[in-house]
Amino acid sequence: MLMTLQKIKQQLEDHIGEDITVVAQAGRKKITRRKGTLTKTYPSVFLVDLDQEENHFERATYSYTDLLTENIKLEFEVVQDA
Repeated sequence: MLMTLQKIKQQLEDHIGEDITVVAQAGRKKITRRKGTLTKTYPSVFLVDLDQEENHFERATYSYTDLLTENIKLEFEVVQDA
């Protein structure tokens, strides 16, 4: 299926408020994983409030283009009913 920036934005809007992990290439064989909560979408970026116990930053923004070009990947936390 052909993904567009608009489709990516719409899919992310359905997950606002959910916990996610952002997996990004940080260099030559280095991968970073940042956990947080997807909090807001904007016309060309989306905002993730990061878990303060694991990260030095309060929040980070990522571009929809990063997802389209697979420079980053998102892993959504699965909520299981008890």
